[in-house]
Amino acid sequence: MRRRSVNRIPLLIVTVLSCIALIFFSGGGALRGLEGLVSTPLNALAGLFSGTSRTVASLTAGERTYEELEAYVADLETQLARITTELVELRETGADYQRLADLVNYVAQNQNQEVVAADVIARDTVRALRTVVINRGVRDGVRVGMPVVTGQGLVGRVINVSANASRVQLITSEFSSVSARTQTNRVEGAVIGLASGALRLTLIPQGAQVQVGDLVLTSGLGGNLPPDVVIGQVTSTRQFQSDIDQTAEVRSLIDFDRLEMVLVVTSFEPVDLSVFEPTPEP
Repeated sequence: MRRRSVNRIPLLIVTVLSCIALIFFSGGGALRGLEGLVSTPLNALAGLFSGTSRTVASLTAGERTYEELEAYVADLETQLARITTELVELRETGADYQRLADLVNYVAQNQNQEVVAADVIARDTVRALRTVVINRGVRDGVRVGMPVVTGQGLVGRVINVSANASRVQLITSEFSSVSARTQTNRVEGAVIGLASGALRLTLIPQGAQVQVGDLVLTSGLGGNLPPDVVIGQVTSTRQFQSDIDQTAEVRSLIDFDRLEMVLVVTSFEPVDLSVFEPTPEP
């Protein structure tokens, strides 16, 4: 026992001296490079153990029963349904605002006209007729022949009236014909509706200059409609030397399939020109 104790004394002395030397050199900054080299793998190992412990802790804390997860999913579905409903309502509000803004814009540009706002409440099931029913009638000052417009232009004319509703013939109807002229060169013609629902400017004099992109307006000729109401825009022209006149395809700025709100120009009274027609001699 004594022999083993005597042999450990030199080792203890060396160890103590080494520690004193390390403390001395460390205090002077001579071992900073060695300390960094040794601490790098130790720090990485410590981070690995720390991350693993956090992951295990989060998994343990996040454990839920099947019933709790089912209730959580149901709550998310409820919130999604509510947000979807609010989104639809906001989109409808935005669309209504845009439609009202267009109508207000028309009124601002035509302050000399008196108008009545109306909602489209029905559409003709026979597309060839192309009519809509609005919720304004005689009680609101609506009469047969009055023009119906939106902020984008001419919709049509009132053809039937009841106490609180009216039927409007759209300009896209095959039975519609509107005296018109181009805005740029003031070329006159007639805009008719086609079976396809498109519009065509006819009776254009041969040689008249009609350009793609020209706006087509009501001319007011015939006294059926006020002048300078937008009908549409020229998309193409067609001219044959053998024809007496030329034609042009016109695109309305109005989406008639989504027409919901209109204005009836109640201050306009159609002119009856039949009284000026010559009477046949007996």
